[in-house]
Amino acid sequence: MNCLIIDPMFPGIQALLEDFGLKTDYLPHIKPDEVNNIIGEYQGLILRSKMKIDINFLEKAPNLKFIARAGAGIDQIDEAYLQKRNIQLFNAPEGNRDAVGEHAIGMLLTLFNKLHTADVEVRQKSWKREDNRGFEIMGKTVGIIGYGNMGKAFAKRLSGFNCTTLAYDINPRISSDNFAQIVQLNTIFEKATILSLHLPLTPLSKNMIDKKFLDSFKNPFYLINTARGPIASFSNIRYGIEQGIILGACLDVLENEKLNTLSESQEENFNFLSKQPNIIFSPHVGGWTHESYKRINEVIAQKIKKAYFD
Repeated sequence: MNCLIIDPMFPGIQALLEDFGLKTDYLPHIKPDEVNNIIGEYQGLILRSKMKIDINFLEKAPNLKFIARAGAGIDQIDEAYLQKRNIQLFNAPEGNRDAVGEHAIGMLLTLFNKLHTADVEVRQKSWKREDNRGFEIMGKTVGIIGYGNMGKAFAKRLSGFNCTTLAYDINPRISSDNFAQIVQLNTIFEKATILSLHLPLTPLSKNMIDKKFLDSFKNPFYLINTARGPIASFSNIRYGIEQGIILGACLDVLENEKLNTLSESQEENFNFLSKQPNIIFSPHVGGWTHESYKRINEVIAQKIKKAYFD
């Protein structure tokens, strides 16, 4: 079985795969058009996010048996067509869930304690203690939407803060655990003062955080999005800020992360958000630590091994 790797991976990925008999071609700088030309030769494909895996691409890959996404999200991959072709899909949310959990906590602590603005002020020899008085997570009610790998990792890290953690998931098999109580969405609307998103991008979740959703909250709340940007658009976050519904936001993901391609309306709303001191951005690095970079490769290697070589 031959496998094509088309994105930069942690050094040693080939050794991991070839150790159990999977032959690999590591071409991290290959262009999408070039992938199209040679994919027909391979039974496996490993990628991060170089290209969209749609029907047009998959029709050029008659021998493909599996696709492995070195990360968690699979919204750029046509799952339905893979199932039709009996092509297995592997991803690695287990590999970066801890990184995402820590990043979400870090962003929230930074926002609550105004560390992002206080640091700038002190560097300018401005010493404003009262203006930088912060808030504590202790005693708050945190609502988590999406209680899979990422949501559970975040909830686990919240457990030391003595707050109330509620979680909602559309999967009926998800149950309460030591870190969060599973509730209906209406309960989160009624009680949450912090909301953290940990769900995949699907037709159901796209633009989920709309005006109707925001207006459903009884209390103003802080928003954390380390999931996918299109779940909460620039315009809807701006609406929440302007209406006083969203008290502040921690945004690791954006509806359009190619910032030089923003539409006119996206540009206007992004410019508004970027001027708000109660909004923190990071460039989609929540799950991208040095440790997770390695761990993701180990996870997908083990899943491929179990499926084909054990």
